[in-house]
Amino acid sequence: MIDVTGLIARAVAEAGVESGVVVAFVPHTTAGITINENADPDVQRDILAHLEKLVPERGSWRHSEGNSDAHLQASIMGSSVTVIIENGRLVLGTWQSVFFCEFDGPRSRQLHVKVI
Repeated sequence: MIDVTGLIARAVAEAGVESGVVVAFVPHTTAGITINENADPDVQRDILAHLEKLVPERGSWRHSEGNSDAHLQASIMGSSVTVIIENGRLVLGTWQSVFFCEFDGPRSRQLHVKVI
């Protein structure tokens, strides 16, 4: 889980939008994005550990590439988040950050950010 909050905040600042929304989209089937706590790194470790328990690497998967778990974990996390912008800043809770979630890497990845 990689904290991309700063990257998204920079895109908002560069766009000069004072009030609106920003959408962050991950165009990959084995990576996702989520908003969660960034104050305690154990939260990230707990999320990843529980995802591994819910969707183990080895299973009765029919997809033959060996990354079925990554596809399912990415689907659970989702491919986009939307954050409100007020006064030119992201409206996030005190402990919230936006995390890019890699489930089949490392790989070269993209994150698309659209400020509206």
